Amino acid sequence: MAAVSLRLGDLVWGKLGRYPPWPGKIVNPPKDLKKPRGKKCFFVKFFGTEDHAWIKVEQLKPYHAHKEEMIKINKGKRFQQAVDAVEEFLKKAKGKDQASSHNSSEEKNRRNSSEERGKQSAGDEKRKAAFSEGKLKKSTGEGKKRASSVSSERGSKSPLKRALDQSPRKRGRPPKDEKDLTIPESSTVKRVMTGTVAGFKWPPGVSEPTVCYQAITKKLKVCEEETGSTSIQAADSTAVNGSITPTDKKIGFLGLGLMGSGIVSNLLKMGHTVTVWNRTAEKEGARLGRTPAEVVSTCDITFACVSDPKAAKDLVLGPSGVLQGIRPGKCYVDMSTVDADTVTELAQVIVSRGGRFLEAPVSGNQQLSNDGMLVILAAGDRGLYEDCSSCFQAMGKTSFFLGEVGNAAKMMLIVNMVQGSFMATIAEGLTLAQVTGQSQQTLLDILNQGQLASIFLDQKCQNILQGNFKPDFYLKYIQKDLRLAIALGDSVNHPTPMAAAANEVYKRAKALDQSDNDMSAVYRAYIH
Repeated sequence: MAAVSLRLGDLVWGKLGRYPPWPGKIVNPPKDLKKPRGKKCFFVKFFGTEDHAWIKVEQLKPYHAHKEEMIKINKGKRFQQAVDAVEEFLKKAKGKDQASSHNSSEEKNRRNSSEERGKQSAGDEKRKAAFSEGKLKKSTGEGKKRASSVSSERGSKSPLKRALDQSPRKRGRPPKDEKDLTIPESSTVKRVMTGTVAGFKWPPGVSEPTVCYQAITKKLKVCEEETGSTSIQAADSTAVNGSITPTDKKIGFLGLGLMGSGIVSNLLKMGHTVTVWNRTAEKEGARLGRTPAEVVSTCDITFACVSDPKAAKDLVLGPSGVLQGIRPGKCYVDMSTVDADTVTELAQVIVSRGGRFLEAPVSGNQQLSNDGMLVILAAGDRGLYEDCSSCFQAMGKTSFFLGEVGNAAKMMLIVNMVQGSFMATIAEGLTLAQVTGQSQQTLLDILNQGQLASIFLDQKCQNILQGNFKPDFYLKYIQKDLRLAIALGDSVNHPTPMAAAANEVYKRAKALDQSDNDMSAVYRAYIH
């Protein structure tokens, strides 16, 4: 395919890494975002998302010329919403152009009419003067030449072309009001750009971007380097979301469960270089780094997200564990939900080796992890918290710094205690409605119209009504958090009777083999 000239304001199909082509517009990058060195590229704002990225010119195609081709090979709902956003943008732009063209044409006509009247008046005066001097014939001849010249000049452009030339916004220039580029729904590139696009062909001699990763829960890919560690890099390391500029520090990540996989995916998408390790190779189907110690020793900042206090301690203190890779200046961030005593112990041993420590448990579930919408609760080394800024922005919607080590663990347990107790109450209400002959769906409709309405309430009730308990937050983990929260209350002699009652219901659900289902499966403890 012949090279296509692109410029600021053009609509394009942009291909980011292994994601399918997506509609976007070439726009000016933020002032503080430098253009990457190397091949020519444009800064593209994608429709239907909040995503921006520097895209190499060979990975771009003109929107209109390839619209039909792209629509045939992409059928997803999010894709269609993005295309609809483009069409809405074009519709608004066309309306503005027509209004501008109409106004310019009217102004041109008024100006021409005024000029003609002036010329006619001037011509009359000249003819009178020429006649008195005996030069009327010569003056008339010159007047015809001038009239012919003016007529020819006006005829060289169509009325529409003349109007466009005088329009405030020339073709190819982005609209002054960036609100024209409507974004129907905020999301991540990964969530909307799913599926393969075998029919998309790039120009001869231009290869698709090579990506150095292999399937991890069908979202990540990894490849082993000579060291045996699993180094993952984003397909396009210049990708940014809004104002996020990825840190140049090497990032490690230990633990690729429900939460870890989504977190790593978003770190990659935002341009971070990540090295990963996971305890159970069978679970993820990926080639992994040899040891946690190796990951820590080769990275500047290593994150970890595992299931419980025992797993967190084993990861740090066990054979070839994190502690063996800690050297002065190495940073360790534990994102596991554990008790304050555990995290304090881990902080002490890390710091004793000259390392830096931050606890950063996250509030959310698998979907929020995938969407980069987690809430991060951090405590410990404030400087390390600042160093993790771009990482936290990539994985979450907000973060809180809570002071000394242990505070984040306590706050996280309290948050999950409230959530777990609420979930048990929801299940209790639905079962009571059922046994008293009331409609469970009607109960949900009523709750959704009242003060308790929330995404959490609706999603968990829908799980129960549909009998779908695919884990978004494991039941066994919410029960663990309730148990730890109750112990926290005991340590300060504070009663937690509601949490204790909820905990007993979850224990019964576990006895009914619901541990690996979603927390909403606590419902089954009431019907058996």
